[in-house]
Amino acid sequence: MKRILITAMGSHGDVLPFISMAAEFRRRGFEVFAYANPFFADSAASCGAVFRPIGTVADYEGLFAQAPDSNPPKAMAAVAGFMARQTPACYRAMYGDVRPGRTLVIGGSLFFAHRLVAETLGVPCATVHLAPAAIRSTIAPARIGAGGAWLREKSPFWLRQLFWWLADRAHTDRYFLAPLNSMRTQLGLAPLPELFSPWLRQVDAEVALFPAWFSGAPADWPAQLQHCDFPFDDPACAAELPDDLRDFLAAGPAPVGFTAGTATANAREFFARSARACEQGGLRGLLLTHFAQQVPDKLPPGVLHVGYAPYARLLPRLAALVHHGGIGTTAQALRAGIPQVVRPTAYDQFDNAQRLVALNVAREILPRRYTENHICNTLAELMHDTTVRAQCHAIAEQMRPAAATNAGIASACEAVLSGCGWPPGTVADPVG
Repeated sequence: MKRILITAMGSHGDVLPFISMAAEFRRRGFEVFAYANPFFADSAASCGAVFRPIGTVADYEGLFAQAPDSNPPKAMAAVAGFMARQTPACYRAMYGDVRPGRTLVIGGSLFFAHRLVAETLGVPCATVHLAPAAIRSTIAPARIGAGGAWLREKSPFWLRQLFWWLADRAHTDRYFLAPLNSMRTQLGLAPLPELFSPWLRQVDAEVALFPAWFSGAPADWPAQLQHCDFPFDDPACAAELPDDLRDFLAAGPAPVGFTAGTATANAREFFARSARACEQGGLRGLLLTHFAQQVPDKLPPGVLHVGYAPYARLLPRLAALVHHGGIGTTAQALRAGIPQVVRPTAYDQFDNAQRLVALNVAREILPRRYTENHICNTLAELMHDTTVRAQCHAIAEQMRPAAATNAGIASACEAVLSGCGWPPGTVADPVG
């Protein structure tokens, strides 16, 4: 039987799409191994994959406990360090599971264990990108920080080149390239002069797990890149809403949801201001976080804290969602057809926010401007804008057919198999 090895590192939004791909490959009859933090052991086991734990739950919880809520460079440095520490163990585990001639490896944009296994053993390899910001472009640069909106396609080309050169020298080389080259040296591989080099594109298949209408493909993106629809097959999506949440939703007008994402444990001020904004604006509110220590000790009337709720069931019942701009939450809110306010703090969030604003389904508030007055005014304007509501509804309708069947995951799996020379649906071992 052919074997597929899938790595996934990061928060829920980073890991669950790969778990969904593992489930789809299992459904097609492949032998699947999943490599992730043991925090996700139950999710991996539910999809039928052989689970290889990488690191400890304490590693995972420690990452998000130390990542700052509104300091993009420090947050990225924390994530890069976490990934670098997990790479050797993940490489060794994958290396031991390879069966030459009948194995392919899959991983994400900036976790390189799958790339190193492919390079040392010569097995087929695929990279799956979860957000547009993960794919570098000088023609159409992603917005990678609060002030990044000034760098646009109309900016002089030399300025865009200089921007990426400075970004590499200041951050990429130190946090990503140096640990990667250290690992390469240990494996007897030549060091790379830069991270965003031809090496990064030397894979058999590249998948963009987001639709072309959310981000087209600039001319300097990989020619082999295949767009797919957003993934939605969260293993918890079939869960019912908690009783207290169901009662709360039934007790009054649709509330506004507030979340800082599953990867942020230091957003106490965000939730405190959000709760006060609800009280000031006469809104009902839901504070969504499994980090209970972030929630104010006393909440105003009409505001409820919920540790977790399946977004597929909850979001369509909200008046709006205020969130961090993670790609998973972004996709879920688009699917639900509700207005969004994005408070980006790090990673791909600034770029996702810019795309949502361009689609006219969202407004952006940067952390330094996230005050009670600004929240109230922005929500009032957004929720009463009939053009925004119509656009939200139109996009949700556009997404409905693919989301209902989780077509994004199915097409991503097909793109991987095709690019790696494995006919989709064929699980028998190759002859010879």
